[in-house]
Amino acid sequence: MKNLTILGSTGSIGVSTLEVVAAHPDKFRVVALTAGSNLELLQQQIETFKPDLVSVLTAEKAKTLSRSLSGKKPQIMHGVEGLIAAATAPESNMVVAAIVGAAGLIPTAAAIMAGKDVALANKETLVTAGHLIMKMVRDKGVRLYPVDSEHCAVFQSMAGHRCEDIARVILTASGGPFLNWGLEQLRNATVADALNHPNWSMGKKITVDSASMMNKGLEVIEARWLFDIPVERIAVNVHPQSIVHSMVEYIDGSVMAQLGVPDMKGPIAYALTYPCRVASGVKALDLTALSGLTFLKPDTDRFPALRLAYEASNAGESMPAVMNAANEIAVETFLAGKIGFMAIAESIEKVMNLHTPHDLHSIEEVLEADRWGRRTAREVLGVME
Repeated sequence: MKNLTILGSTGSIGVSTLEVVAAHPDKFRVVALTAGSNLELLQQQIETFKPDLVSVLTAEKAKTLSRSLSGKKPQIMHGVEGLIAAATAPESNMVVAAIVGAAGLIPTAAAIMAGKDVALANKETLVTAGHLIMKMVRDKGVRLYPVDSEHCAVFQSMAGHRCEDIARVILTASGGPFLNWGLEQLRNATVADALNHPNWSMGKKITVDSASMMNKGLEVIEARWLFDIPVERIAVNVHPQSIVHSMVEYIDGSVMAQLGVPDMKGPIAYALTYPCRVASGVKALDLTALSGLTFLKPDTDRFPALRLAYEASNAGESMPAVMNAANEIAVETFLAGKIGFMAIAESIEKVMNLHTPHDLHSIEEVLEADRWGRRTAREVLGVME
């Protein structure tokens, strides 16, 4: 029996994780759940999985949730204190880090420092503080299990092989809803257009990131830390079918790939049960039903966010944290209908050009770089907090 904390239980990854848990009640117990504002769904999850501890965004939401629950209630907390309490719950032996954005950094770091293994779906943790987080992982002797489908695919494609024999890691990208759109079309893209992903069902922020290819840029930086591979040996191929989830090329010319139907329950189940496998609820892949598998080079003229992520990684130090912060503000502003789609990358580049990278020696310094990036992005975009 594995005791789980799920950070971000009402998001798409959290919901899929609980579907896997529900399918294997003999293998998992939910100790703690955290959520933001979706109290209705959280209440259903509490009634089904009966966690000992839950945390929500604010004190007011905690009161509202408490009033809505009947019978024996879990301990209800809120804010950063609640996130840390859930991440470090003594009975939990694995934390699923599924909070979207830089907000996931503090509780994920707290889980590692508490000696918990982490199933990592929050890529921003490694984007903003990769060198610090990986040192914590080594010092505490815990494991990070990748939940992103691409990193899970790389993880599986590396199994049984020597790291020194790897030539390249090749991350695949669907191309999102704008794969075949021209620059003029992209300038006029609406929020509804950006959220119309052809293959994956995800939250709004990550869906917009996928449309801009910033999501793939963040994954490049994440892969750099997860697998200790320099970014110049991490390539991106656009693969519209989303069947090959990523590949590893070896020095002898062999390429190992992991294939499957696009469904996050697969990588979630693998992270939860590694090195074993369980039925995940993912439909089996029928290769005979496919019309073909195609791979393209990414177009960084139409999707400059991917180029910016490589540049941020090469600049290193505080630049990835600043880039990520600027992206979060730009996406938030786009979703509010205040800027156009192409302004997302344009504003990120302006913020990066205003920043002088500097060393980050602590999580607090990472958070300060994040705050600087958010503040500067708002100034660039002319929006108030």
